[in-house]
Amino acid sequence: MKQRYYAHSGNETDHSDWQGLSEHLHCVANTAAEFAHVFGAQHVAYYAGLLHDLGKYSDAFAHRLEGGPRVDHSTAGAQEAYLRWCGVGKLMAYAIAGHHAGLANGINTGTKSTRSELAERLQRALPPLAEGWEEDLALVEKLCIPIVLQPRIKPLSFQLAFFTRMIFSCLVDADYLDTERFYAKLKHLDKPRGNYPSIAQLDAALDTHLIGVQQKKSSAPHVDTLRQRILHHAIDQASLPPGLFSFTVPTGGGKTLSSMSFALKHALAQQLRRVIYVIPYTSIIEQNAAVFRDAFGSLGEHAVLEHHSSYQQQGVQDKSTRDKLQLAAENWEPPVICTTAVQFFESLFADRPAQCRKLHNIAGSVIVLDEAQTLPRKLLIPTLEAIKELAHNYRCSIVLCTATQPALLAPNFQDGLENVREIAPNPTALYRDLQRVTVRHIGEQSDEQLAPRLIASEQVLMIVNNRRHARTLYDMLNTQATPGLFHLTTLMCAQHRREQLDAIRACLQRGDPCRVISTSLIEAGVDIDFPLVLRAEAGLDSIAQAAGRCNRSGHRSAHESLVLVFSTPQWSMPTELEACAAHMRTIFPKYQDDPLSLEAIEDYFREIYWHENSQLDFHHILEQLHARGDTLDFPFEKIAREYRLIESTMQTVIIPYNATADALIQSLRHATFVGRIANQLQPYLVQIPDDALTALRESGAVQNIAPEHFGGQFWALMSTDLYDEHCGLSWSDPFQLTAESYSL
Repeated sequence: MKQRYYAHSGNETDHSDWQGLSEHLHCVANTAAEFAHVFGAQHVAYYAGLLHDLGKYSDAFAHRLEGGPRVDHSTAGAQEAYLRWCGVGKLMAYAIAGHHAGLANGINTGTKSTRSELAERLQRALPPLAEGWEEDLALVEKLCIPIVLQPRIKPLSFQLAFFTRMIFSCLVDADYLDTERFYAKLKHLDKPRGNYPSIAQLDAALDTHLIGVQQKKSSAPHVDTLRQRILHHAIDQASLPPGLFSFTVPTGGGKTLSSMSFALKHALAQQLRRVIYVIPYTSIIEQNAAVFRDAFGSLGEHAVLEHHSSYQQQGVQDKSTRDKLQLAAENWEPPVICTTAVQFFESLFADRPAQCRKLHNIAGSVIVLDEAQTLPRKLLIPTLEAIKELAHNYRCSIVLCTATQPALLAPNFQDGLENVREIAPNPTALYRDLQRVTVRHIGEQSDEQLAPRLIASEQVLMIVNNRRHARTLYDMLNTQATPGLFHLTTLMCAQHRREQLDAIRACLQRGDPCRVISTSLIEAGVDIDFPLVLRAEAGLDSIAQAAGRCNRSGHRSAHESLVLVFSTPQWSMPTELEACAAHMRTIFPKYQDDPLSLEAIEDYFREIYWHENSQLDFHHILEQLHARGDTLDFPFEKIAREYRLIESTMQTVIIPYNATADALIQSLRHATFVGRIANQLQPYLVQIPDDALTALRESGAVQNIAPEHFGGQFWALMSTDLYDEHCGLSWSDPFQLTAESYSL
């Protein structure tokens, strides 16, 4: 009788509830093929699935399931794929060998690595496999890279590396899901996946919502008329073929819901699967997700997934729905995803299974890149290549959505984006019709000069470039008992900032005094409206974002809505920010009538990209891939480590901000599993530099509160005196702020 081999063990000693290996391999293969079908690589994914656990056809692994030592069960499949199918087999080998630990470097790169290189794995001596495994799997003799992978650039190395990561995604997600199903059944657990509203249902719900918005009377009817014009023009473009689009709409033009309406109708017209809304900052992602949930009505809770560093589905009331979305965050199954640029773009260059699971669900999507001007400059070239590849080979439509469109189009930008179609009606005319502010540069201003301006204005927003400057100005005015004074900084936990913003909006609506001193966290997308904004010198795009907080609703004339830019020599800027400010200074005199015009913005970005041309692929990611194109020895682990939108190392401190935070901290002290508690704690975290955490630990102000086996990763503030109700986390020794004095 032929020996039976198993993939996963169960509870019964007679193996009656164990999962058969052949069953697991075929389930994973079929699911991976289904995932890859959208980009025409189903055959490659299928055979990667069949081979991923080939090493489990061995007596050594059978012993492992009975409690024996760990066994390398992934290398055998990688070797078989490479020997049998050469080029495409080597790409499959990366995915198969790394389906637990992650994608490895092809060969030794001379840099720090946590995994054995693929070259070593392919030469590794392994125990013999059980006889008859070939009959179970029935492999084909020939397998090729699918024809659908159309050449776009030469060499094709970037495309081949991207394709490998996509196959890896299909494989690891299929493997996770089949294993999850097996253990859920074994333990009689309910894993709530699937059954999401359709794109058609969401489109109909949004149409109903927009009709209701249109019927509401407004104090700025000319703005409403323009918003309707923008919406309907965008909708008219939805039938265009998939590819690259731009949506250039000034602040206040309603681009959030208009872009979503275009995306849903375009997805319907082109049979695309979901909408992924990529937002640059965590501080506004919850706001946008709430807008979408509200617009979708009763469908909203089930349709919209938030996925970011503060992720916990706060806008969802029903527990079963929250649990379902928690699982969905692993692989992005729902029809609408709201995520950050960090989560989205770093995943496209990632090497770890957990981070790559979602990639195959990006294929066949409409991707809205909100605030497109914030694309990371040091990673701009590989980022643009990823955007082009998604559009070219993975049936994606990408919408660059912003009020300040970066100058990324070819031929003016070398190797830039081509065939980008604008879906807004005559952006130049829109900017003229929606011009709501007057921008002036008022020269050098000391803090002693700024303070009287703040006191003299009943409602004013001041934005400066670092935390220390904001705190200094706040303290200066606070000592004078200035009414309606607010402070915003990322030294406040997210829940605290939300409450502050709610209080600020209430003051503005009542017409009460409201003087806000903030870092740049308030600029992008925060729905708030002041008659006067003061902005410390920065890049022209930052000034344009600050201007979006002035006369946002269009209730006042442009002449009485001022954005005043000033320099602050007593507060130095980091080199990168100073370079942006220097380019801004060259633009202002050239466009005195309207320094935020489309022409000025384009001129500004062209100037920046020309000066920083050699820095736009700072880590030479494309060069590294091109150098290995002939041998396919791609440095996956090295590139994943280098492609980081946020490079600084920060540590998190849990703030006992309210009773909910206190209860979560107490539950963490005795937790067996910390994942869900950690997610629930996200709104109560503050990030600080390494040296600041060290000092707080040494003083006893913070303590590690999780059981020791989770390591030192859950530090909670014990000294509540260090958390101020107006300014957030603070400590007496100012040197501890230096490391991140220029952050948000």
